[in-house]
Amino acid sequence: MSLLSPVEILTREGETVANTWTQVIPKLLAQGLLALREQVVMPRVVNRSYDEMAGEKGSTIDVPIPSSIAAVAVSPAITPPANSDSAPTKVSIALDQWYEAPFYLTDKERMEVMDGTIPMQASEAIKALANNVDSYIWGKYSTVYGYAGVAGTTPFASDLTVFTNARKQLANQLAPMEPRFVVIDPDAEANAINLRAFQDASYGGGDGVISNGQIGRKLGSLWAMSQNVPTHTNTGAGTIIVNDASVSVGDTTLTWDGGGTAPASGDVFTVAGDTQTYAVSSSTATVITMYPAAKVAWADNAALTFKADHVVNLAFHRDAFAFATRPLAANDEDRRLGSLVESAFDPESGLTLRLEVTRQHKQTRYSFDILYGAQLVRRELAARMAG
Repeated sequence: MSLLSPVEILTREGETVANTWTQVIPKLLAQGLLALREQVVMPRVVNRSYDEMAGEKGSTIDVPIPSSIAAVAVSPAITPPANSDSAPTKVSIALDQWYEAPFYLTDKERMEVMDGTIPMQASEAIKALANNVDSYIWGKYSTVYGYAGVAGTTPFASDLTVFTNARKQLANQLAPMEPRFVVIDPDAEANAINLRAFQDASYGGGDGVISNGQIGRKLGSLWAMSQNVPTHTNTGAGTIIVNDASVSVGDTTLTWDGGGTAPASGDVFTVAGDTQTYAVSSSTATVITMYPAAKVAWADNAALTFKADHVVNLAFHRDAFAFATRPLAANDEDRRLGSLVESAFDPESGLTLRLEVTRQHKQTRYSFDILYGAQLVRRELAARMAG
């Protein structure tokens, strides 16, 4: 009696030819990538320049952050002027997010793949991965300190004031004009598309709302809707005051007291006598670390006022966030155990998806998986539009 290898067991059912699987896998993978492209939002609008630097799971990518450089007058002389020191910093992106979405297919569903139909379970698996990637990038918003709108009030009910205020903040924070994006939740989108500015092509953009239901480019930014826009729950409460002789311009920490509840990362506040909004990076029972650095000096006992819970709609330049993904390949152990593994890259969304097929407990298990990392690298290039 001849023994079949695991691969032969996986690919032969009675007289079924082995190449059935090799035909199904590329089709299912292509359909999965197309579905993933249609589901994800944030990977398509953030900086994707670091994929080539990505290594294996657990590796990190250092993203350089430019320092400011002043233009100086040229004064020809025998002795050259001293070079001005520039001290660029860096932000690290950990390639540590490895997620899979497994599912099972019946023989009938497998045959439907050959006809170009993505099975329901495969579609749900893709949706799970898309939501996972989008939500992870959104979760990096916490130290975005630019803030426009009223907490708890959906923007764009009657006009674009919230957006124009956020746009002004981006300008004041020296964000480049291109490329800029606005990503909002379904409630904000529902308000926006009722405004004439979004229905009339003469108002600084195309007629996407009328022709295909998408806002598209308006007022210098590309607009999109995401179902994964987070809501920030404010923690800082009660009486919180500066407990210091003073906070000087450029300080990034403050000592506080007053008996209030300690804030948490992502909370946004203002200080009496200062028009700047600040975001909490971290906090203890006595010390708050914040962004940006203090713009003016704060007096002792100056009161802090925290923004209430709000939906974190964002206006931002692409370089505010960075995202990286790395193709996952099969290793010799996978093949030895009979797994069929194939990866594919989608140039439009920038995502790499892997499909693995294994035989387990008398049924066939399929699994899409993805490896990625993301980080907020330039918080000054983004502003919240509270909802």
